[in-house]
Amino acid sequence: MSTMAARKTVVFLHPDLGIGGAERLVVDAAVGLQDEGYKVVIFTSHCDPTHCFDEARDGTLDVRVRGNTLVPPSLFGRFSILCAILRQLHLILQIARFTSELSTLDPSYFFVDQLSAGLPLLRLLRPKTPIFFYCHFPDLLLVQGRQRWWKRLYRVPFDKWEEWSMSFADAIAVNSKFTRGVVARTWPGLVGDGSGLKVVYPCIDVREKSAKGRDGGTPEIGDGKMWKDLKVILSINRFERKKDIGLAICAYAGLSKGKRQGVRLVIAGGYDNRVSENVTYHRELDALATSLGLQTGTAKTITTALAVPDTVEVLFLLSVPNALKEALLRSASLLVYTPSNEHFGIVPLEAMLAAVPVLAANNGGPTETVVEHTTGWLRDPARPEEWTEVMDKVLHGLKNADRKHMAEMGVARVKAQFAVDQMAKNLSKIFQEMDEQPRKKAESAMIGVGLGLVGSAAVALFFARWLLVVWSGKQC
Repeated sequence: MSTMAARKTVVFLHPDLGIGGAERLVVDAAVGLQDEGYKVVIFTSHCDPTHCFDEARDGTLDVRVRGNTLVPPSLFGRFSILCAILRQLHLILQIARFTSELSTLDPSYFFVDQLSAGLPLLRLLRPKTPIFFYCHFPDLLLVQGRQRWWKRLYRVPFDKWEEWSMSFADAIAVNSKFTRGVVARTWPGLVGDGSGLKVVYPCIDVREKSAKGRDGGTPEIGDGKMWKDLKVILSINRFERKKDIGLAICAYAGLSKGKRQGVRLVIAGGYDNRVSENVTYHRELDALATSLGLQTGTAKTITTALAVPDTVEVLFLLSVPNALKEALLRSASLLVYTPSNEHFGIVPLEAMLAAVPVLAANNGGPTETVVEHTTGWLRDPARPEEWTEVMDKVLHGLKNADRKHMAEMGVARVKAQFAVDQMAKNLSKIFQEMDEQPRKKAESAMIGVGLGLVGSAAVALFFARWLLVVWSGKQC
């Protein structure tokens, strides 16, 4: 524990502390910094105890839900970015002005991620506190439906606000070299060629992912299988279309019926009933598998998962807790990671640490974590037949010696380069660098916050009026 760190407090601001890659990073960063001796407090607008990581609910971390009483997450399933910004501003004002929480904590640093809209307000209210912003990916590139003119027009102020507000960070980090290149191309006026951006890889706790327990030992191949008589091909991702989970189903269906005998494709991951895309995409995937002649089933708990008949070829597991995920990894012969141009991807690391080889897309973040023919394979997501070929090789053609070697190399790679303590040390170094540089001025923040609040209110009123007109028309 660092003596310097022991005197420092880090306040995290995160929009929704649910289950996902961004949330896993925040939790791991907070735990790592806490282990380094920092006092850590996470403020969030939403954290459901039934839909969050263990550390956020078991007392490991001090998580406080604020700024969730005035603005809903969305309006009729729309305007989520507007609501997210207003919720973040509400959160900041609540802890800084409506209560004395922030002054009592007297933070040494702010760690903000995912949403930069509140940075000018933070600078205005706490001008002497350094702000660190972690950019998972430019939000403006994540928005779907921009082909519609009204969607493009609606997004203009938010896209400009995202870039401008990030300029109030004292340091900006990204999750991979791939993301650094994307950010540099998206905001050259903000970050230039991107050389000044820090790359802080998401990491995992190597003590908690071992099949042998918390001692960090190398897992045994096939140890602790969930289904004794089945081989498992595993996909772990949120139920979102951009994750391209259908690729795993199509590749699995490409195996002959004989080679699928005794092999189950398990599709597990984040699923929230509040998110319409999660619900509809699960239905679409189930329909896709059925159309390919595959028998499907869905489970939500380890008990119901174990009770599924062996004849079910594609099993969907919704909202997978850590314990179940670790059991799945212990049971898997191969981890299939399907997203294209993924910003980073934490799941391949979790699989490698569990001694499971990884098959991933040959673009984006996985190219920085998966080593071809050493810890897994990288294949073209536009060619599912290549994915089928790897599945067939792992299931029926990989020698035990090669399998063991890949397992050992995967574990060694994660422990050497992607452990939580390494991420915490990198963050601590950035914090110290921020201490040594002058703070950015708050005068422009005052003007910007005022204009932003007025603009947000105007947008809110405009769309409220539009909704009223539409609703009135429906009533007629």
